[in-house]
Amino acid sequence: MKKKLLALLLGSALVLAACGGGDDASEDTGGTGTSGGETTTADAGNAEKLYNQKCSQCHAQDLSGGAGPGLQTVGSKLSQEEIENIIINGQGAMPKGQLTGEDASTVAEWLAAKK
Repeated sequence: MKKKLLALLLGSALVLAACGGGDDASEDTGGTGTSGGETTTADAGNAEKLYNQKCSQCHAQDLSGGAGPGLQTVGSKLSQEEIENIIINGQGAMPKGQLTGEDASTVAEWLAAKK
């Protein structure tokens, strides 16, 4: 019984650590960087790249899920506004603030189209 509880606690800690992400504002953007005063946070709003950087660890690169729920048809269940709210404020084991502002809006719009 103690071993099962310990395994559950360790597994939960690993999931939270993986999904917690941290703030990698200085993360390499594939060599694109900034140019001419333009900000290129994941290529200036490239939703899929943002998703891959901040969300795919828990929701899988193909949106099939894993530690987090699958998102392949999330747009048929939730509106863009609901998705954005979850991205910004978190829900369940998902921590808040993984993406904010325009980045959160961009990914929410992209996910809302997944029906």
